Amino acid sequence: MSTSQSKPSHETGMLWFAKDLPNLCSLAGLLCALLGIYFAVLKNFPAAVIGMIWAVLFDWGDGIIARKIKGRTNEQKDYGAQLDSLIDMVSFGICPAVFLLSYGNFSVWFLPGAFVIVATSAIRLSYFNIFGLVDSTTYKGLALDNNVIVFAFVFLFESFFAPAVFSTILYTMFITMAGLNLSPLRTPKFSGKWFYVLIVYTVVLTIIYCWILST
Repeated sequence: MSTSQSKPSHETGMLWFAKDLPNLCSLAGLLCALLGIYFAVLKNFPAAVIGMIWAVLFDWGDGIIARKIKGRTNEQKDYGAQLDSLIDMVSFGICPAVFLLSYGNFSVWFLPGAFVIVATSAIRLSYFNIFGLVDSTTYKGLALDNNVIVFAFVFLFESFFAPAVFSTILYTMFITMAGLNLSPLRTPKFSGKWFYVLIVYTVVLTIIYCWILST
């Protein structure tokens, strides 16, 4: 087969790119984020958190899979980067914003916080798409997926507080993390063995939240 035949072009169908294994992993993360939104709207918050944390796991996984696959074209890599960024907007921008709105009973007072979450995600992802990492192991500002990792742990203590108090805690936490997302603070890019730590973290939290759902 010639190079011209095997290399994708603008005539190549969209689904040809989407079926690339790393992109399928990204789309699995999108499904988890959608489930997070769905359950948040239904006010099934433990189930929503499960969806959100699994979205993080798939977000980390797609990059690992992409680096292990040999022979991917530049077009496949570029498509994967764009798809990943758009899905990140849903997983780490829209989904947490909807969660905050729902937990606040969709009060108008929670709209500014939700907007800050979404706007911060758009600003950070746009910046990252242009400038990338500071170096191979360092981000500028706190990565958006770290917001969900922290949030999923904090929400374990929700039952210890009155809803009005905990909604204020969530609001404050999300605004604080938004500031860290856009700050010049240098933060490490977790990779390698940290992926296995995330797998354990995700499974443990899933078990705990499933137990909460069953009680």
